[in-house]
Amino acid sequence: MALWPVITGIVVALTLVACSSPTPPKGVEPIQEFDVQRYLGKWYEVARLDNRFERGLEQVTATYTERRDGGIRVINRGYHREQQKWRESEGKAYFTGAPTTGALKVSFFGPFYGGYNIIALDNQYQYALVSGPNRDYLWILSRTPTIPENIKQRYLAIAHHLGFAIDDLLWISPH
Repeated sequence: MALWPVITGIVVALTLVACSSPTPPKGVEPIQEFDVQRYLGKWYEVARLDNRFERGLEQVTATYTERRDGGIRVINRGYHREQQKWRESEGKAYFTGAPTTGALKVSFFGPFYGGYNIIALDNQYQYALVSGPNRDYLWILSRTPTIPENIKQRYLAIAHHLGFAIDDLLWISPH
């Protein structure tokens, strides 16, 4: 019996598991006392570490609504200037633990989930700093297309302290 197909299958499976980790990066803690009802609704992407899923997109928004199964429906929408068309993607998110902790797993591709960790959020739920499963993913979100300078600087300081490459952030043009 040839072991090569078995070994290949194991490597592929481990790679898929590693790529779909819902846990936050080491040393990054999701917020506590999170209220999902206040978080639902439309958010504008103000800045991000560029990633292949959003490459070339601007005017990006994320809209979160409740799902019947207790999860969260995620609609990401952005304009691809070169292609001159809007792109939209629907996903689903679920808490990875207590619903009062801002740690979720999100999927846009079948059974594969990645981390969505809210690591800073103002008391009025107007501005959020979100990381993915590693330090290659970071977003600054706002309920409006722009963010006040003091909030921007505070979130940049938090991200820098946590080891994110803030100099690589892509600032999204306002809508």
